[in-house]
Amino acid sequence: MNVGLVNSTYSGITGGQGAFQSARSSADSVKFAELVERFKKQDDGRGTVSSSQIAENGRLNGEYTSGFGGAFTGEADKNAKPVGAAANQANVHVQQKTIDRTSELYEKSMELESYFVKQMLSAMRKTVMRSNEQDFAQQTYEDMLYDEYATAMTKNAGFGLADQIYLSLV
Repeated sequence: MNVGLVNSTYSGITGGQGAFQSARSSADSVKFAELVERFKKQDDGRGTVSSSQIAENGRLNGEYTSGFGGAFTGEADKNAKPVGAAANQANVHVQQKTIDRTSELYEKSMELESYFVKQMLSAMRKTVMRSNEQDFAQQTYEDMLYDEYATAMTKNAGFGLADQIYLSLV
């Protein structure tokens, strides 16, 4: 059977929509082939795209918190003085160290401080009396909200725990 005759008959029956659908399908096939070729160029030998090519270093795909990456970028942040509890030295004769807040170690120290702040906030949240039971979605949202609260408090409150962690690891 002649393919051209079938296509023209199909197009006549559908009012031209058959040709339109065929063109769209062809365009989608070309786009998909281009996407596959792009992934093949990024291939690391396993036939997949690794998460390091998708996600920021040290973060998970789909991680929803704002994080601490890029929180400190200024020149003054490379030689900053400790704040909060880390600034209070018991011995006045000890030379006070400086902190490189742009380093990855300091970023990880802030993440650890944020975790401790989150634990503190979670314990405080358990003391609040509730009039109704929360469903799973509400609990999840509230937990995400408190993660952001902990991150914001760590960035702005100046507890100094991240500074102490950083100074103990340097």
